Amino acid sequence: MPRRSTRKRDALPLAAARALAGLAAAAWLATVSPVAATAGETEEKGAPAIAMRGAPDLPANFSALPYANPDAPKGGRLTLSLVGTFDSLNPFIVKGSAPAVVRNYVVEPLMARSFDEPFTLYPLLAQSVATDPARTFVEFTLDPRARFSNGAPVTADDVLFSFTLLREMGRPNHRLYYGKVAKAEARDPRTVRFTFTAPDRELPLIMGLMPVLSRASTDPARFEETSLTPPIGSGPYTVGAVDAGASVTLARNPDYWGRDLPVNRGLHNFDTLHFVYFRDGNTEFEAFKKGLIDARFESDPSRWETGYDFPAARAGDVVKEVIPTGVPKPYSALVFNTRRTLFADIRVRRALIELFDFEWLDRSFYHGLYQRTASFFQGSELSALGQPADARERALLAPFPDAVTPDVLAGTYRPPVSDGTGRDRERLRAALALLGAAGWQLRQGSLVNGEGASFDFEIMVATRDQERLALAYAAQLKRAGIVARVRFVDAVQFDARRNAYEFDMVPFIWGQSLSPGNEQAFYFGSAAADTPGTRNYMGARNPAVDAAIAALIDASDEDAYVSAARALDRTLMSGAYAVPLFHTPGQWLARWTRIARPGRASLYGTLPETWWRVPGR
Repeated sequence: MPRRSTRKRDALPLAAARALAGLAAAAWLATVSPVAATAGETEEKGAPAIAMRGAPDLPANFSALPYANPDAPKGGRLTLSLVGTFDSLNPFIVKGSAPAVVRNYVVEPLMARSFDEPFTLYPLLAQSVATDPARTFVEFTLDPRARFSNGAPVTADDVLFSFTLLREMGRPNHRLYYGKVAKAEARDPRTVRFTFTAPDRELPLIMGLMPVLSRASTDPARFEETSLTPPIGSGPYTVGAVDAGASVTLARNPDYWGRDLPVNRGLHNFDTLHFVYFRDGNTEFEAFKKGLIDARFESDPSRWETGYDFPAARAGDVVKEVIPTGVPKPYSALVFNTRRTLFADIRVRRALIELFDFEWLDRSFYHGLYQRTASFFQGSELSALGQPADARERALLAPFPDAVTPDVLAGTYRPPVSDGTGRDRERLRAALALLGAAGWQLRQGSLVNGEGASFDFEIMVATRDQERLALAYAAQLKRAGIVARVRFVDAVQFDARRNAYEFDMVPFIWGQSLSPGNEQAFYFGSAAADTPGTRNYMGARNPAVDAAIAALIDASDEDAYVSAARALDRTLMSGAYAVPLFHTPGQWLARWTRIARPGRASLYGTLPETWWRVPGR
């Protein structure tokens, strides 16, 4: 597989879809590019960009991002849909469920990420960035033109206020990352410096992604409470009409300070963004067919295969597109909560993985359109799938001889393959053998332990598609005498219970970038296992995982980085923390032709912020 490159886009492998309305990862492993800092530079010398290894793809005088159309017409309305609901407009806290669009379009970070590179930041609120070769600090100089939507200038005081607020009251990832800052100070009204507790290869870029809130308009005393009060941001849109739980409308700010920045040319083309929430995917799709929704990213292969045969589609007013992407395929899974005694035994988890009949499900439910997921970085060179461990990996994993199974170490592991009948006896025998070794026996059609307790657990879901999958899996488990109860809850309750780890099994998708780093500790690290609101939903407490994450963050060259990522992948695959599901071969987009997009997509696929409305339609 070709080596990753920050320069050559066509060297990157294809991967799966990026979710609607911007699912940019929170952080990526980073080093400073030569453009940002070289060994001879001092902290007084800033640069306009900072990148992962090597130089940014774009020169200092670039005019627009390569996946944007700088000549796109402005105006009109874009209506998009989401499944679920919301009870807050604050996406920066654990409590409540808030629209991600507030974070993506209303509140800006210090620097803007290019979605055509593994991890590169370009000027936004900060016009320059400086750091040292050891990455012991980072310093941002704000653009003097930067303004909040109420006209107030964005100052160093606002940046320090946001840092302190998010470190103390924000989501666990903010608390984790910002807790690594030993000192935050304003060197002048437009310059902020963060000094780290220890050298960190990634923190300069993590701090560059920090959202900046208005100190004058944000009440710290009530920040942790759910609220439908629109936040004051510096972004291209402001919050307009809000129908609690049902819809939110964003209005383009005509006085947006950054509309002429190179990172924004060709972006944010609609006057209005209207996001409508639906309780289930079927209702959402019917609204799209009626023309009430302009575009949608499809996730249901049955609907993608057969559902788009309606008059507007036959007339050419609705088009379907499969858009290739260049990031690792998302890891979609039914996640075990290993905090539960029932799932603490890895033999039990492996048995339940044996009982998942992907081949039958894909043929019976999904028209054979899915591909099986196995690796947490599948479709990229960071994946250990099909790759024997190299000497670096073996040395890293040597202190943990039982952490990786022999087949995973050899690169021969694949999820169990069934005969596709839905009643594979070989898979059932293998599962019952594992369960028997763990103290469970099949008696009169029920799986029981030595005390006579039955094997009984709950799968919590929040959408009808998840429910259908869970019910099919529950039927497969019943063959082994296992009772899996499927519980459908609303989106707010689902988020609350998942964040508090109050579940037995739950569906989740981990999206990965081409430059994973500190966020992996937030996803899988032992310290995150008992911290509410992290993405360590499985409750992994594995020293081998922790060691691999540490090596990933500390890697000083490309080979060490790839080896650490593969070692992490191997420990996660071997831990059997989830039933791996499946992924699409690309990004499935359906849109009414009144909405246009650039022909050139980013590595993450096509992005709604690059679209525009066709004039006159």
